[in-house]
Amino acid sequence: MRVGVPKEIKNHEYRVGLTPPSVAELVLAGHEVVVETGAGLGIDFEDSDYTEAGATILSDAKSVFAAADMIVKVKEPQPVEIAMLEPRHLLFTYLHLAADKPQAEGLMASGATCIAYETVTANDRSLPLLKPMSEVAGRMSVQVGAHYLEKEQGGRGILLGGVPGVAPAKVAILGGGVSGVNAAQMAVGMRADVTIYDISNARLAELDMFFSSQIKTAYASKAAIAAAVKNAHLVIGAVLVPGAAAPKLVTREMVKTMKRGAVLVDIAIDQGGCFETSHATTHQDPVFEVDGVIHYCVANMPGAVARTSAFALNNATLPFALKLANLGAEAAMKADPHLANGLNVYKGKITYKAVADDLGLPYEAWAG
Repeated sequence: MRVGVPKEIKNHEYRVGLTPPSVAELVLAGHEVVVETGAGLGIDFEDSDYTEAGATILSDAKSVFAAADMIVKVKEPQPVEIAMLEPRHLLFTYLHLAADKPQAEGLMASGATCIAYETVTANDRSLPLLKPMSEVAGRMSVQVGAHYLEKEQGGRGILLGGVPGVAPAKVAILGGGVSGVNAAQMAVGMRADVTIYDISNARLAELDMFFSSQIKTAYASKAAIAAAVKNAHLVIGAVLVPGAAAPKLVTREMVKTMKRGAVLVDIAIDQGGCFETSHATTHQDPVFEVDGVIHYCVANMPGAVARTSAFALNNATLPFALKLANLGAEAAMKADPHLANGLNVYKGKITYKAVADDLGLPYEAWAG
């Protein structure tokens, strides 16, 4: 199979779909890989690193799409990229369609087979291709939250961990999944006062055992969330409904009760965000204020630490990319139902029910 790697064009997105070591694995398996010139510069890989791995360098994205059977990316295709997709193409990348109807409709019109990293599953019902970026985003959320709590950044002027004689910042983490746990690890390491909220009592028990006395846990009732938001200095939205839009846990009225200069970090923004006041931002212009509260809602947070993120993502995606290249999309999905769960768009139809439901589009299950 001919595998294509275009350069990412989303705002300040420096990651790349395949690193040179991943290219070498595909070439070793007998596949051809074409890479757009400069695709790896954001993580300090030159075109020569790709040619040494066995890839062919092409001059632009149009040439890559024209030459390739499978397109491997990081972020969802932008409109100019969707226009280059054809029915013969297999697209393998993050899509996050539940919050992006124009993209969904564009992919349907293209006729391409589109497999989303974020809905591929594992035996334990986890999301193995979402996990590495959730880990990065969770850890980054505390880092950026601490930064925007600084007075110069418009924040309340609070050191996350406090100092002797001065209390630490209160951090409320909504969601006890991968992102939430990684956020908690960082916040605990910075000596913050951390509480994790979740709707699963079983999960809260696991977190209580894992963190022991380092954090507090609470059931995520509406009343508990309202109280948490009112008292917190940093609120991290880390909820996830696989493939579906994020629930709006924090209302505009709740935001109005928050301390001036408090910070909200919405990790769930790729899925529409879990704060009613959220809207997607970019690394170029990452924050905005509502009622004196700073909102950080960057839709590709891990892109800021592109080298770490690209290698972590490739570690997870490469086995699936190899399977798709070796067998072809349909045979690979028939052989691996977890990979089949990643199918979101096929022959002009939405094949992931949560996406169809959230977007109000017809759903048609893959017949494979």
